[in-house]
Amino acid sequence: MRVVFWKELADYFGSKRFIILFFLILIVAGTSVYLACQSLRESPPQDSSYVYLRLFTQGSGGLPSFLSFLAFFGPLIGVLLGFDAVNSEFSRGTASRVLAQPIYRDSWINGKFLAGLATLALGLAGIILIILGLGLYALGFPPDGGELSRMFVFFLIGLVYLGFWLALGVLFSVVFRQAASSALASIAVWLFFTLFLYMVAGLIADQVAPVSPNSPAQVWAHHEEVRDMVLRFSPVALFEEATSAVLIPSYRGLGITTLLTRQDIPTNPLPLGQSLLIVWPQLVSLIALSSICFGISYVIFMRREIRSL
Repeated sequence: MRVVFWKELADYFGSKRFIILFFLILIVAGTSVYLACQSLRESPPQDSSYVYLRLFTQGSGGLPSFLSFLAFFGPLIGVLLGFDAVNSEFSRGTASRVLAQPIYRDSWINGKFLAGLATLALGLAGIILIILGLGLYALGFPPDGGELSRMFVFFLIGLVYLGFWLALGVLFSVVFRQAASSALASIAVWLFFTLFLYMVAGLIADQVAPVSPNSPAQVWAHHEEVRDMVLRFSPVALFEEATSAVLIPSYRGLGITTLLTRQDIPTNPLPLGQSLLIVWPQLVSLIALSSICFGISYVIFMRREIRSL
């Protein structure tokens, strides 16, 4: 597995598609963070604590925040690293040759997945460090230990999130023989979770709990509860909720229901452990989705017949 890991890691970093997407995210995220730094310098916040975390959550100049950009476009990198991880070997006729060597099937697919996950980890860590460097240059003071710990947790959550899309790409790469089919299926799932599910959630909420401008607050709260419940089937929504609690220390589930039922809650920042407890179900769901996707692809590949082409 070590040999497969290093070989696949070298292939990933030498891939033109990964380099193009990495620099695209780097340029857009860097621009967004730079504008956020300028906004903080021009109008400093009243509370100077956790300023560095606002670089990840605050957009400026019509650009979305880095968190929103990562939630929307980050899955593309994971999908593009995994959609042809297996079926391309069959298309070139190299799968039977590789597995004819003293390499086990599980070592082969595990090495491919771990190499893709390591590539995503290095890319995400590099972008976060560049954001820290831009923040240090613009703000003029370093982050404290609490901010660094929350950034590290954000890195882990982001890695699990991107790992889900990598596992999804590997799953379609095992299921479909053609790389084009697996790419289209992966992009279709990405579009469904990032765009269409939000529309479907609104339609379901309108049918289950219809509202009008004159509806009482309890009806609006029930409407939002139904919508949020449907959205939690999307890994994108789970990622946004989980990272919001980590990057916004005062986050306590700021939906309409929380605002109506917990108006007396103070806005003091929570410890990192308490923030994680708020979104622990979302974190477990993301880890479970990633494990299930890779587990299914692992089982299918282990039972697949490999013939010499």
